[in-house]
Parts: sequence; structure tokens; C-alpha cells
Amino acid sequence: MRFTWKFRRCETLPYPQTPKGIKAAADLRATVVSLIKHGVMDDQRYAELFPNSTYAAYSATPLFGGYAQTWLDSREVVKGTRKNYRISLNIYWMPVLAMIPIDQITSALLRKIVSETQWKSPTVKRSAIQRLHTMFESAVNDDLITRNPVGSIELPTKAKKLVDPFTVAEADSIIAHLYMELTGSMQVYAAYFEFAFYTGMRPGEIAALRWEEVDTDARVANVCRIVADYKIEERTKTRETRRVMLNSRALNAIEVAKGVAGLRAKQNRRQHKQSPYVFPPTKNFEFIQQASVTDKHFKAALVALKIRGRRQYNCRHTYATMCLMAGMNLGFIANQLGHSVQMLLSTYARWINSSEDWSEVGKLENSLSKPTKALHSN
Repeated sequence: MRFTWKFRRCETLPYPQTPKGIKAAADLRATVVSLIKHGVMDDQRYAELFPNSTYAAYSATPLFGGYAQTWLDSREVVKGTRKNYRISLNIYWMPVLAMIPIDQITSALLRKIVSETQWKSPTVKRSAIQRLHTMFESAVNDDLITRNPVGSIELPTKAKKLVDPFTVAEADSIIAHLYMELTGSMQVYAAYFEFAFYTGMRPGEIAALRWEEVDTDARVANVCRIVADYKIEERTKTRETRRVMLNSRALNAIEVAKGVAGLRAKQNRRQHKQSPYVFPPTKNFEFIQQASVTDKHFKAALVALKIRGRRQYNCRHTYATMCLMAGMNLGFIANQLGHSVQMLLSTYARWINSSEDWSEVGKLENSLSKPTKALHSN
């Protein structure tokens, strides 16, 4: 007999294929369909109607909604990552899948949901599918399902983030403008951007940098924490600490920041304790909690200098391209940025090529014989 309940096709009965057996099955099916229609079918009634059913094992499988919540609660991830997973699950998957047992969720059903969803962008779509894949992979490892139904769902092509660095001249003019316009304790923001342009550290890493992690004698800074979601996280984006070597411009920024810290100590001796962070904001907090604090100064400088607007994150890209154009070792640059060499190659291929192209042509030129001068008759 066939009927559908909880997205499952049910049920095989041990009745003989006789008129009597067929009638018994038909009567039972009519009862079941009526119960489903009136919304009163539940696991207890099902067990009473089908005492020999294999549904007992079936009903032990958790529903998607319950498993998703348990899985998310058990994950050892930072608050921001947990929030992103929760939002993605609630918006795109819970409305359709919450009440379905996870072992009844098929690739065909997921493909239907994907095709009918109005995605904000290919990036959002890709992230939502990847997060669902991670959850179902855990269900496979928990022996709740035998295969991951998300595995056959096609992912949108990953969109590359725009890499749009400033030129060295633009970077230096921005830094000079900020030092000229910002006075007193506000100069910490000028120092912040000089440090950003000449270390390539991520904004969250710079905001979380403490004096104890800076060694001006050894000319290094230890990168071991970031600011994320307005809080200090004792980790980096890649979860690996690294030592960034400080060039003369970065050291100058440190000296300016040290001077600002001394100025604040005199002005606020009785009001505020000294911040342990190298580039603290001028008001209220010990560390820069969000990019808007520095962004207003950065955007104002671009407007004043008539430089094409770009995100301040491009300070990092500027440092990377400076190093590449100077012909520095790729492994060294990748380590300074907290990248893998592969990521460096894929992100900055254009600048790697531009710095090497002419040197490669030079190798060819050295192997060529001198051209014969053409003779011209009068």
C-alpha cells in the first residue's frame, strides 16, 4: 500500500494478494489517509496501525531542525562563524527541511530548494551550500546517513575579490596628508595607516596589536590576535601566529604611536588608564572595534587628494604588490601576509607576472646575437 507521511513513501504489509487481503489493505490505507488529512497522525498512532513496521528505526532518525541545532551547538567555532552558520541555516534551509528526518533528505530535494531560492548573490549561494555540506558531513560521520546529499549539488563559481592596490606614490601622499591634517592624539590614525601600508597586516590584526608584541630592537611584531565582531579574539584569521618584520616606515609609525601614547598619559593621567594597544582610538575604547573609526579619516584623505576611492583593506594589497614589484622572495612575502604561497600566486598573479616579465625577456636578450645593421644607399 502507498501513502505519503513526513515525506516518506509507506508501507509494505504482510497481507496475502487475495481479495480479502487487498480489501484489508485498502481499508487501512483509507484510515491512514484520513488521519493525515485531519492532521492527527503521529508516531504513536502509526505504531498502533503498523505494529510490525520498520518505522520505529526510521523515527529514531533526528529531524533536520533538531540535528542542525545540536550540531551547531557542538561546534567549537568563534562567535562570528557560529552566527553566520545560524543565519544561513535559518534563512535558506530550515523553512523547508526543519521537520524532515535527515535520512529522508535527498539530493533531488536540495536541488529543488536551490533552484527555487532567490539568492542575493552567487557568493551567498555558495556559502549556504558549503555550510549545509559541512553539517551533512557530520551526519555521515555520526552514522545517521550513508552519503552526503549535498555532495552532488553544483557550487557557483567562486567570485574573486577585487584586488585594487594603491601605487606607492598614492600611498605616500595619503600618509603625508594624514600626518599633516591630524594633530595631537589624532595622529595615531596617521600612524595606523603608515603601518598598514608598510606591513600589509589585516585591519583587525593592527587594531589588536599590543605593545608587548612589538620589539623595535629586533624590528618585529608578533601577530597573534584580531578584532572580530567588536571583540578581541586570541587567534588570527588563519589560526596561526606569525612574526612580521618591520621596515623603516613601519618603525616610524610605531614611534609616532609611542609619542601619542606618551601625550595621552600626560593629558589623561587622572581620567583613563593607558591602553595596552599600539593604535587605540582617541575616545572611549582601548582598541579600534570597527573599521568605520579609521575609515572616515581614510576616505577624507582620498577625497582631498582626488585619489580614486577604494577600501582601506587595499593598504594590505598595496604592501603585497610593493614587495612583488621589488622582486622579493614569494615565500617570504606569503609568510609576512599570513598567506600560503598558492594563495599569493592566485591573488597577485598580475603583479607577479609584471615584475618577472621583463627579467624573463632579458634572459632571452642575453642569448640573442647582435642584429646586423641594415645598409642604406643614398
